[in-house]
Amino acid sequence: MTASMRPFHASDLPGMYRVCLLTGAAGEDATALYRDPELLGHVYCGPYPTADPGLSFVVVDEQGIAGYVVATADTAAFATWCERAWWPVLRARYPRLADPRDGTADHVLRAQIHDPGSPSVPASAPAHLHIDLLPRLQGHGWGRRLIETLADALRDRGVPGVHLGVDPRNTRAVAFYEHMGLVRDTAYGDGHRMVLDLR
Repeated sequence: MTASMRPFHASDLPGMYRVCLLTGAAGEDATALYRDPELLGHVYCGPYPTADPGLSFVVVDEQGIAGYVVATADTAAFATWCERAWWPVLRARYPRLADPRDGTADHVLRAQIHDPGSPSVPASAPAHLHIDLLPRLQGHGWGRRLIETLADALRDRGVPGVHLGVDPRNTRAVAFYEHMGLVRDTAYGDGHRMVLDLR
């Protein structure tokens, strides 16, 4: 079986969570950073196809889910939806946790679940995305196909632009996004926001 891309199906979520974890440390495997392997997926993957499955696409090969892109067309509305429908259950499941000072980062994501903050959204790019691809499929055009497919879906909805956040330590990802036409919009904390004009 060769790799193929298709729209998201609900049965894809466990595989997507695994990809999220295996790429969650600036593009590298984050397994050692989290005692709960689902935490990253709960924050950066799961809510998107749950809220709007039409903006999620996966790449599948003989080993299963190998990559995905998830998005929302309206970041502000998505934040409101998460506050109503996504975070409450997770807050009950994951109370705040003090830093155990053992190198794990569960406490950071638990704090984010309880206080996700207000998104900063560029007026020209109300949509945002997350994309992850396992190393075995990187460099074969799948990242480009995922973003192009999502961009077409967003254009069909009249969305003028999409943004994403990237860890500057992930230099390969930054170079890929720039090659795809995304431009650095602003820096915040330990990352960059990059924007893609869809007009």
